[in-house]
Amino acid sequence: MISPDTPTVIIGERINPTGKKKLAEALRAGDMELVRQLAITQKEQGAQVIDVNVGAASVDEEQMLPLAVETAASAAGLPICIDSTHEKALPAALKICGGTPLINSVTGEEASLARVLPLIKEFNTAVIGLTMSDDGIPETSENRLRVAEKIVERAAQLGIGPERILIDCLTMTVGADHRAGAVTLKAIQLVREKLGLNLTLGASNVSYGLPDRDLLNNYFVALAIAAGVNCPIVDPSKVRGAVIVADLLAGRDEYAQNYIAYYRVTHPEA
Repeated sequence: MISPDTPTVIIGERINPTGKKKLAEALRAGDMELVRQLAITQKEQGAQVIDVNVGAASVDEEQMLPLAVETAASAAGLPICIDSTHEKALPAALKICGGTPLINSVTGEEASLARVLPLIKEFNTAVIGLTMSDDGIPETSENRLRVAEKIVERAAQLGIGPERILIDCLTMTVGADHRAGAVTLKAIQLVREKLGLNLTLGASNVSYGLPDRDLLNNYFVALAIAAGVNCPIVDPSKVRGAVIVADLLAGRDEYAQNYIAYYRVTHPEA
């Protein structure tokens, strides 16, 4: 269950061929073994939802996305986040995905709202709403809040409640703009305070182009959780420790049960 008052839910991001040559080659060949392995591994590392993206050059997304979704769901036994903007691949994957999948994503752009919101209604799914509009990604936190409000309002017109929407306030690299992280964190706070929604975040973008990315990502995830994010899209093998600690310090881990369990797993000698 995803809720602002319960421990953070990790969406595992690793089934994405961007920058992963072996995965891209496997998808082009229709080989699902690496997808299966990544799904299982991420579950073992602490992911509670598996994001599935097959978008790469020469990959037949309409054919491969449903196959990858089915493979990941069967292997991990976890909810699936279907990560695609492909007009035909997304509904094809939704038709075979059991449970209640999460669509990644809809934006505040008119074309995206018109295409994705009816699918959410038809398949009774949840959705990630990205705070970008037809004018691009807003530079201010307040304008990202306005895009979030627009997504919620348009969803409500189709009978889609706010409990089925997770907002992503979008992370830009601090290597290009040192204020980018601060803008995102403030936007997260505004969305939580004004709309009370669940929040996700593709956190690793913050460190793009900079050295020691894992260090930056871990601190940023912790700050984002403190600001209101409760379902980040991350690599659980690198970020789970930061999530566990942030939950404890933010009051989301009663009696430090998750922290102690994590310590026992990572320090078996103790």
